[in-house]
Amino acid sequence: MTTLPDRTRTAVLVIDMQNGVVAEAHERDAVIANIATVVDKARAADVPVIWVQHSDDELPRDSESWAYVPELVRRDGEPLVHKLYGDSFEATDLESVLAEHAVGHLVVTGAQTDVCIRSTLHGALTRGYDATLVADAHTTEDLSGYGAPSPDLVIAHTNLYWHRQEAPGRRGGTLRTQELSFS
Repeated sequence: MTTLPDRTRTAVLVIDMQNGVVAEAHERDAVIANIATVVDKARAADVPVIWVQHSDDELPRDSESWAYVPELVRRDGEPLVHKLYGDSFEATDLESVLAEHAVGHLVVTGAQTDVCIRSTLHGALTRGYDATLVADAHTTEDLSGYGAPSPDLVIAHTNLYWHRQEAPGRRGGTLRTQELSFS
């Protein structure tokens, strides 16, 4: 239903599943396993998988903390988008990568739920994309010491409000890993 003309394809985004981002993440191993399943489903259906990798002072490029977790391996030919901001579209080549693949619908996975996942979902919707959040394939760390809700509540709230998200000519939504089909 995207508002982008001639963008009939779907792509999977794997956002910031980096050692330093998910070391202390809520249900880390289960989320990684679900993302691996989503990636496998996408590859089997010839759906593009696009990897997004953040860098900043705490995640310096080429450091161990900056590297993707070893359980998730990008294949040669799968695009890699480097970013400096929460929204994966902001000051990156993500839009041109999506245009090259005729993508109008994004399936979003990764970390951190309360920053980069939310920012990218909203960035996608405002730019004309449909955006589906995989409800059990995103995570965040515990920031309750700073006044945030516990990670399980952050994730549940994001799933709740994104489930019915929509704008003229485009929509959000959530699916669980096992519900996801690219056929």
